[in-house]
Amino acid sequence: MNRFSASAFVRRELTGPAAARDGRDEPVPAAHTLRLVAPALASWATALILLGCPAPAGAVVSVASAACALLIALPVRLAGLRSRSPEPCPSHVPASVRPQPAPPSRRRHTTARQRRDPRRGVPDGPASPAPAWQNIVIAVFGCVAATAGTVAFHVHAAGTGPVAGLVERRASATVEAVLTDDPREIGRRGGTFHRESFVVSARVEAVETPVGRVRVRAPVVLLASGSAWRPLLPSQRIELRGRFGRADPGELLAAVILARGSPRVLDGPSWAHRVAGTLRAGLREAADVLPPAQRGLLPGLVVGDVSRMDEQVTYDFREAGLSHLLAVSGANLAIVAGATVALARTAGLPLAARGVLAVLAMLAFAVVARPSPSVLRALVMGTVAAAALGTGRSRDGVTALSVTVLGLILFDPALARSYGFALSVCATGGILTLAPRWRDRMAARMPRRVPRWVAEAVAVPTAAQAAVTPILVLMSGQLTPVAVPANLLAGPAVAPATLLGFAAALAAPVLMPVAQVLVRPAGLATGWIIEVARHAAGLPLAVLPWPGGVVGLVLLAGSAPVAALVLRHRRSRRIAAAALAGVLTAAVLTSTVAAGWPPRDWLLVACDVGQGDALLVAAGPGRAVVVDTGPDPVPMDRCLRSMEIEQVPLVILTHPHADHTGGLDGVFRGRPVGAVLVSPGTAAERGQAALSGDLARRRVARWTARPGARWRLGPSELTVVGPPEGPPEAGGGGAGAEVNNASVVVHVRWAAGTALLSGDIETEAQTELLRQGFPPADVLKVPHHGSSRYDPDFFAAVGARAALISAGAGNDYGHPAQPTLALLNRLGVRTHRTDLSGDLAVVARGGGLAVVTRGRSSARERPPS
Repeated sequence: MNRFSASAFVRRELTGPAAARDGRDEPVPAAHTLRLVAPALASWATALILLGCPAPAGAVVSVASAACALLIALPVRLAGLRSRSPEPCPSHVPASVRPQPAPPSRRRHTTARQRRDPRRGVPDGPASPAPAWQNIVIAVFGCVAATAGTVAFHVHAAGTGPVAGLVERRASATVEAVLTDDPREIGRRGGTFHRESFVVSARVEAVETPVGRVRVRAPVVLLASGSAWRPLLPSQRIELRGRFGRADPGELLAAVILARGSPRVLDGPSWAHRVAGTLRAGLREAADVLPPAQRGLLPGLVVGDVSRMDEQVTYDFREAGLSHLLAVSGANLAIVAGATVALARTAGLPLAARGVLAVLAMLAFAVVARPSPSVLRALVMGTVAAAALGTGRSRDGVTALSVTVLGLILFDPALARSYGFALSVCATGGILTLAPRWRDRMAARMPRRVPRWVAEAVAVPTAAQAAVTPILVLMSGQLTPVAVPANLLAGPAVAPATLLGFAAALAAPVLMPVAQVLVRPAGLATGWIIEVARHAAGLPLAVLPWPGGVVGLVLLAGSAPVAALVLRHRRSRRIAAAALAGVLTAAVLTSTVAAGWPPRDWLLVACDVGQGDALLVAAGPGRAVVVDTGPDPVPMDRCLRSMEIEQVPLVILTHPHADHTGGLDGVFRGRPVGAVLVSPGTAAERGQAALSGDLARRRVARWTARPGARWRLGPSELTVVGPPEGPPEAGGGGAGAEVNNASVVVHVRWAAGTALLSGDIETEAQTELLRQGFPPADVLKVPHHGSSRYDPDFFAAVGARAALISAGAGNDYGHPAQPTLALLNRLGVRTHRTDLSGDLAVVARGGGLAVVTRGRSSARERPPS
């Protein structure tokens, strides 16, 4: 059930089957719609601009706009008064010839609408109201004045007071705050250990100052770490200490507070948020019977809870244009409201009662799903529509959307800069304005080929995608042509998953076995959606690069009319379809043949995972040993899929830094893992507690590396040569260098050559290995991403002809360091970098080794020397 059909369902349940009228919408005059569209857009643009300006600028704009509105309104008002005042008749004119008022029988047929519109030929009086355009201009200036004044007030409030003083001094203080949203966990892409980090929206209500506790009311964002933040709920009052920092320009935040330690809970959540938290937790618990990917997606579909979403699924949804399914929107509210009013209609309740129940159901669902921008938009718009339907008034979706935008911008001007709000509004606007026309046109032109329901199913996602494309270009600089077919395939499974998931959430607190039974068919629906996203994201040309920002928007605006002209005529449509088919065929052939990936006879692959290490060592057909997993599961899984790896007999985690272990979930995605080898020592053990628990849950063996350990897997023989016995030295690098120096070092031997995989060992460990001795290698995986902490004698002793460096493009660490690259060049070592060439593969060629670089679109083969 998509948004359009969901809205029709609610309309039918509220007003009866006759009101649905076969899905056709009553036309609304364009002039009537424009009267609210223009003020809403003007208010949005005003807030968008003034949020980045000081408060006086907003005040000046507010006063100037109000003055303009008065200057236009006063002459119009005076002209209207003069036109309604009858001209006095001279006293000498007899009463019998004076103008007489129309008799009641004639006045009865003169409506108020006719008296307001001079074009309707009212015979009774010379009423001369303002033209429609003048009313629109007055409304625009009035709304701009109100919005500018609201923005000025918020900007002034955020930039003054005790909190602003603490921000200026970057001081630390103890504050009392009320949470306004759930703590949102953020992933770490670096650092020594995995730490649970959270971003928490809150409102500071008291600040401890040298003169005592001062009461304030300031919106802030808390940056916190530690598991104590995870169970907190909105409306809870906490006390914490933190350092105050400045928020980004354009955000209506008084400060960003770096929290220190755990919060002290002062008060529990409100009853509404307590119930909502219980329902969300119950749904998560019930979903534990599902596979990992499905158990994370189901709460996201139902109530927008993405706390357990698999990162690979999130990536596939983004690439396939299905990310909107993870944001609770009008479709979710329509389904819940429709089910509620269906029960009310069955009970025989009147129309007004159905509208009230629909509003109450949407409010309750919004509390459970949390008031995100899309939820607020859908809630306000649904309330306006339910009020109109409940009172029997005419339906106008565009007017309801305009009222919603105007009201929300005045209520919270920060929404003007929210991409989520913009995507929600644009998608809804496209569905309301474009989808009905495209549906009717397809059904009318091809009645025998395309049934009406098929036309609607195609028109709705196409219209929504067309409407949000400009926003996506501004956000990410890309186009997603696969989004429309992906939404068509995934759409039928959304409603069953949502209804069953919401029923499970209601049943979970009291009947958990029933909830677990309900989520199993819901899991089948979510599994289908996951498969659609996975296959759609892997298609050629699923995502097209496009210039981002204003340049991309201008280019898109120029391309849209050309596309409209091409699609207008049947002949040009056929030519365009043939050309598109040719491009797709060429893309498939190019990606399959020209890329040549995975390369033939590959032995070692350095995956392009950004700022981190992830290596694959060949262990037979469809098998590989994984040495480190990079910082992110998504590129790790993508690299394994590109190499067609289905089994991983051994994972070697050289040391517990997040840029080497953060992608471990990507290895486990659909692949059996034999065992995990970790580095020894106390320094490494401190970072492996969470890993041990994770491996225990997965029932995977955990081994500790010892020098001399050896495995023979497929064409590869792996031998552990480090770390040396004894505690590692930190040297001048601190605790991080101590963990780096405990890295597992592996020597790999093939029939065609050898390689040394050196983890992140730094100067001290390199010197110790040099002292103890180690076998030379043809290929060196340069330690620590090519950092400047190295021993030149170690590099020379390896005797490599080729070096692989894994580093992220434009990383903040300066990796690889120029002195390291210069030394390798002086030693005659050919250097290959993932930040420049993408995935790197060592292959067997002519009795020796060669390096193949995948690059962006094609593979190039080079000898190691």
